[in-house]
Amino acid sequence: MSLYVIDDHPLVRQALGMLLRRIKPAAKVVELEKLSELQAAIIKNGSPQLFVLDLLLPGVKGANAISDIKGLYAEVPLVVISAMPAGEAEETCLEAGADLYIEKSMAANDISSAIAGLFVEEKTSEDDDEDLPLAPGSDTKLSKRQKQLILMLDRGLSNRDIAAELSISEHTVKVHLWRLFRRLGVKSRTQTLHFARMHGFLMS
Repeated sequence: MSLYVIDDHPLVRQALGMLLRRIKPAAKVVELEKLSELQAAIIKNGSPQLFVLDLLLPGVKGANAISDIKGLYAEVPLVVISAMPAGEAEETCLEAGADLYIEKSMAANDISSAIAGLFVEEKTSEDDDEDLPLAPGSDTKLSKRQKQLILMLDRGLSNRDIAAELSISEHTVKVHLWRLFRRLGVKSRTQTLHFARMHGFLMS
């Protein structure tokens, strides 16, 4: 399994590569300058375990790169790292299929923690498979934290508000939401709340 970094800026690309090697020492990190190099790199270096993608790649319009990669590797986590502030850009990327949006201005430790969180399986004694997608027709089992997040989303809390209430970082909140979305098979807060109401986690 390999981790793929796609960024046209050499220093950023190398820094991200070093960060990923610290997070996953046993994994192979492949650094690419262009999106067009990705398929050949995967054939040469093996199946992807993670994509870290610069949002503003030359010759690529907006979030198209995200959609293209996710269309081929839907189950592989994709992290967008961008110089653009979170907000509308983050929402656009998540809607396109990104699992996490990180600003390049963040401290290296925060970036590392956020990405590392994608590899940490969140297990409970009552449900050893809570981090796996629900099978069609199966009973819905969520962890206490996931149920707590749903209630917070229903209250309209932002990631920052949730982070403050739980005394965790905002990027940790994003990782928890990523796991919840993956668990429910949804892509947004709106879809999460719809699922929750349909399955009795919230009052209609």
